[in-house]
Amino acid sequence: MDYVWAFIVGGAICVVGQILMDATKLTTPRVLVILVLSGVILQALQIYQPIVDLAGTGARVPLPGFGYNLAKGAIEGVPQGLLGVITGGVKAAAGGISIAIGWGYLMALIFNPKSVR
Repeated sequence: MDYVWAFIVGGAICVVGQILMDATKLTTPRVLVILVLSGVILQALQIYQPIVDLAGTGARVPLPGFGYNLAKGAIEGVPQGLLGVITGGVKAAAGGISIAIGWGYLMALIFNPKSVR
């Protein structure tokens, strides 16, 4: 049943992103920012944690899950003060950030990236 919930929740998040791109004139980067910020806001309101508990990786892997990780790390860093708030989010999301940078660099080496105009 865990796999089913992961598929349903992860798929629903992707459907929301696709609808935002198809039904509005929002560009892809803006939709990505909206999804990350939605994860931050939902975690700040303590709504995203129950979704993660239900769907596991289905809620952690999509972009709102990245925002959730940032917010969770920042919230956990509050006792250390302002520096803890800033570094807490980065520490919590360090794995995802490292993989994104690494894979982005590798793909830029393999393929010829071009600007879209």
